[in-house]
Amino acid sequence: MTRSLHERIGIKKGMRSIFINAPADAMKAINPPSLDVASKLGGYFDYVHLFTKSEAEMDDFFSKLKKHLKPTGMCWVSWPKNRKLGTNLTLAKIISTGYGHGFVESKCLSLNATWSGLKFTNPKQGKEYSNSYGRLKS
Repeated sequence: MTRSLHERIGIKKGMRSIFINAPADAMKAINPPSLDVASKLGGYFDYVHLFTKSEAEMDDFFSKLKKHLKPTGMCWVSWPKNRKLGTNLTLAKIISTGYGHGFVESKCLSLNATWSGLKFTNPKQGKEYSNSYGRLKS
């Protein structure tokens, strides 16, 4: 049986979540279950999903998102594939920025024909992380 996109992303019914800059076509592809969706950053989230086209915007949001993600939460970043929509983002830049803000990546997938997504989480204590694209903040 094929799992839905929201299942592969890890979204579960009732999660406290926020979608930032989410385009309609991506939301249609994700088709999330019933969630506790916030309209602005405040409190703590189980699931955060940022859609961005620029490295500067992603860097700015990462510093804000880290403060609002539960220790066991997940932060997905989606960007246009193959430099579509005028993006300057690449997988390497996204991983590097995430590590620079103390996140570690764990899963990458395609949302639809335009958008890719990369899952970030908080690092687990005592576990060593190594990635050729980024280094964790000390």
